[in-house]
Amino acid sequence: MSVHSSSRRPARRRRRRRIGGPWVVAVVALVVAFAVGLALGDALDDNPSPGRTQTAVRTLKPLAVPPAAETVTVTVSR
Repeated sequence: MSVHSSSRRPARRRRRRRIGGPWVVAVVALVVAFAVGLALGDALDDNPSPGRTQTAVRTLKPLAVPPAAETVTVTVSR
């Protein structure tokens, strides 16, 4: 029997614990999307607003059309 095999303990491997899981990635993605949305909203709101729109409604009355002074008839023969 060998001295090394009986006195030596099997090496334990330490499992590294992950800091998060898929839910942490989803939460981080939601926070990033929210921040991008806020930044985009602020950027769109920074544009100067155009002047106020003014609408005028006017009704036009038709003018009287005088009768034609002469009548011209054109005849084409083939």
